[in-house]
Amino acid sequence: MRIAIAGGGLGGLTLARVLRRHGIDAVVYEREASRSARSQGGMLDLHPESGQRALAEAGLTGQFRSEARPDGEEHRILDPAGRTLVHHKPRPGSFSGRPEIDRRALRDLLLDSLPGDAVAWQRRLVAAAPRRGQGWELTFHGGHRVDCDILVGADGARSVVRSVLTDAGMSYVSTHVELNVEDVDRRHPDLADLVGPGNLWCMGVNQVLAAQRLGDGSLRVGISVRAEDRDLDTYRSKRALLDMFEGWDPRLTALIDASDSAPTPRRIEAMPIGERWTNQPGITLIGDAAHLMPPVGEGANQAMLDAAELAGQLAANPTDPDAAIRAYEEAMFTRIHPIAEMCARVQAMMLSPTAAEDVTRFFTARPSEPAPAA
Repeated sequence: MRIAIAGGGLGGLTLARVLRRHGIDAVVYEREASRSARSQGGMLDLHPESGQRALAEAGLTGQFRSEARPDGEEHRILDPAGRTLVHHKPRPGSFSGRPEIDRRALRDLLLDSLPGDAVAWQRRLVAAAPRRGQGWELTFHGGHRVDCDILVGADGARSVVRSVLTDAGMSYVSTHVELNVEDVDRRHPDLADLVGPGNLWCMGVNQVLAAQRLGDGSLRVGISVRAEDRDLDTYRSKRALLDMFEGWDPRLTALIDASDSAPTPRRIEAMPIGERWTNQPGITLIGDAAHLMPPVGEGANQAMLDAAELAGQLAANPTDPDAAIRAYEEAMFTRIHPIAEMCARVQAMMLSPTAAEDVTRFFTARPSEPAPAA
């Protein structure tokens, strides 16, 4: 089987790694020029039943534990006046919950587990067409073409492969603005103390100001607001962002004031809950390409689990990959539906007029449940 994986994110790389452990080669086609071409974002918590399970099937649990930070599970929730509503502290050194790891470190871990020729860099897929008989012809930006027997779309929210299987649209669910504060311990020790080693959420009316501590000593600051009919340029000014949080405790808004980077806004979109496509031979989707959800901590975990389960089915059915794909898809659709519903509920709760009360009640009712990612 010549397997092509479109997209070198966490899902695509996990798929390539687990397949390789089963003795099946695959090539990952990635649009970026190199692993360091752009920032990989903040940190994420890997769940035992999904992300950690996928890493176990990839044979990378030991490497993951050497990079992960169990103390990153610490989670503080404040109101706009700076009062603490929830403060979750993990058991020191324990990997039994959802330890945090920087996305960059996790991606590097997966890349390092693959041979150098397993990833073809600077290959942005622009079209996929069925070949006569079977298989697919892939066309990349610049005109380069390759053939494959099986095509897996791991190419994210704007998936080219998805368009072959379904015309499902996406809905705009919120706006997210990202900023960064570098070298926080030395330059802003007060902010380092405020955020702690993990996540901080400050819950207002229809808006959230959050921060998370990264392994390189920086803070990733995020602002989330409800979907609004407003130009994204509105959010590119620190002054405009500070005005949005007028009246909040200055210790909290200092997260915006101290940022070293210009604000980077983007619209957050989601696919319809329960979206399915009709199975086609030799092609399928994983991760955001298959089930884009609001970013409340499940996306990367489910992408990695998709990858592990698809690899397992292909390894178990080497003479009938189409049956393997059908089995994977049916199980994935069933698994994802309640998770997508939960993600939508959490997103609505966090950006509601009564978010502080609702989120406090959510976590105090489940004191042992780790927090979703900001």
